[in-house]
Amino acid sequence: MQTKMFKNSIRPVIAMLLAVFFCMSGRAQGSSGLSSSAARNLVWEKKLYRHVEFLSDTLCQGRGTGTRGSIEAAFWIEREFRDAGLMKFDSTFTKRIYAGQGLLGRNIIGFLSGSLKSPKDRYVIVATHFDHIGQLNRTTYPGADANASGIVAMTSLAEMFSMMRTLGKGYDGNIIFVAFDAKEMSMAGSSDFWRMLKDGELSDPVTGKVITPEKISVMVNIDQIGSSMSPLHKDRPDYMIMLGKHSLKPVQREILDYCNRSTGLHMDLDYTYYGSKNFTDIFYRLSDQRIFIDNGIPAVLFTSGITMNTNRTRDTADTLDYEVFKKRIYLIFEWLEKML
Repeated sequence: MQTKMFKNSIRPVIAMLLAVFFCMSGRAQGSSGLSSSAARNLVWEKKLYRHVEFLSDTLCQGRGTGTRGSIEAAFWIEREFRDAGLMKFDSTFTKRIYAGQGLLGRNIIGFLSGSLKSPKDRYVIVATHFDHIGQLNRTTYPGADANASGIVAMTSLAEMFSMMRTLGKGYDGNIIFVAFDAKEMSMAGSSDFWRMLKDGELSDPVTGKVITPEKISVMVNIDQIGSSMSPLHKDRPDYMIMLGKHSLKPVQREILDYCNRSTGLHMDLDYTYYGSKNFTDIFYRLSDQRIFIDNGIPAVLFTSGITMNTNRTRDTADTLDYEVFKKRIYLIFEWLEKML
């Protein structure tokens, strides 16, 4: 009982200290007066639906690695990166990978500098996978929630941060946006990306310096983020799960809660997989953050959980909750701003 009372009494103090810290940090950058409302205005329900609908349409054929549908999805992501003003690595967004089973895939990688005037040697990775099951026995598995929703969340964040940079806001870190291929094939895409980092094959497009693993402050993965079919609590569709909170620095662990309250989003949050330690441990390692975890890089996963539609033909664009989806993107954006 005393422990519970202590936790309840200390949380407001932590929130107040965080608020002071972030306010002072914003002043130091000379950009604290910039509101995120301009960035939020880039994200609305019909736009999210239209993008998810395209990526889960028959044209993309379920986005199976090495298929024509996968290429269509990759071209779409490249176009979104280009329109958002992201920079290329070595004059291209696309990095070819060997996915196994004789198949070639591609990772799509874009870069956003935190500050062009005083670039920093620090990087945050925001990633998602764009492949899915594809077609089996001439039946298409659309993969709207798994993981067209993650793709659309990531490209929306790229657009939002690009807008803030256009408005003059500077950040202490740079963002590398990555769409991994071949997650469904032993996570070949994220494994190859890690190899590139380890072998010094990625250089900062602004400074020309090699981006090495120790310069990565956190890896953020988004996987299945659009549904409200598996709520944490009854009658609370506006929920979100973040796994990997423990990997962050102690001062960073309350940031998501702080953003949730201070922005008025008030989403139902959890840092476990539906309260189960075993499932939390399992699901924390089931997606593309695993290679980063195994190599000691702080990594978090944002998700709305597995549903009865996951990996089924009924995982279509019209089954997602776009109002809640939008709020999740808003909250991840606010959190990332503080993490930068």
